[in-house]
Amino acid sequence: MATMTLTDTDLRARDAVVRQLDWDPDVDSSAIGVAVKGGVVTLTGFIDTYAGKLAAERAVKRVHGVRAVANDLQVRLAIEPSDADLARDVARMLELRIGVPESVQAAVHHGYVTLTGAVSWIAQKGNAEKAVRHLRGVRGIFNHIEVTPDRTHRDVRRRIAEALHHNADVDARHISVAIEGEAVLLTGRVGSWLQREAAEHAAASAPGIRWVDNRIVVEPPDRPEPLEGGEISER
Repeated sequence: MATMTLTDTDLRARDAVVRQLDWDPDVDSSAIGVAVKGGVVTLTGFIDTYAGKLAAERAVKRVHGVRAVANDLQVRLAIEPSDADLARDVARMLELRIGVPESVQAAVHHGYVTLTGAVSWIAQKGNAEKAVRHLRGVRGIFNHIEVTPDRTHRDVRRRIAEALHHNADVDARHISVAIEGEAVLLTGRVGSWLQREAAEHAAASAPGIRWVDNRIVVEPPDRPEPLEGGEISER
């Protein structure tokens, strides 16, 4: 029956996800629950750091057949630092991180860090978040940094297309790139979540872009595809 086949597939996927979490040195999987339905993985339970929560999600996305992840893990700390101590650590890390301008500010409330301010590149917005996600005591991050790009850059779509083609982690044959004002629209399909994220990172590194609308669909191939030529289409 089709229902039994789907159930067997989900059970195999769940076992693969559990193994991947157990093998990842950045993840304490002892209190993590895993459920899989139709290629959608739901993580529940507790983990000791926010960085570990993100690492668990990355580990799941490496498993073949995973189409989406619902990360419902809660960060539960053994020792709770005060918001004042955490705020000082956050400020220090933002100061030390290369690629984070002084315009970025942070506020801490019950272990949740809110980032605000304005930057010129999407990459700078991401760098600010990366600077603080590993700090002990961080429960979550709200990244409200505004990107106000320099409007002088030209031929942004071509730069993004070249970046995708040169990225060894991305099969760019089935990806389309469109520029809509200060946004990049990515569409098409790839074989894994890692390729989808790599494509988004490549697009976000282009100058003059405020945000990336990533609509790429993950379709793990059941069988090898015939090779076909083609460039990234222009819309």
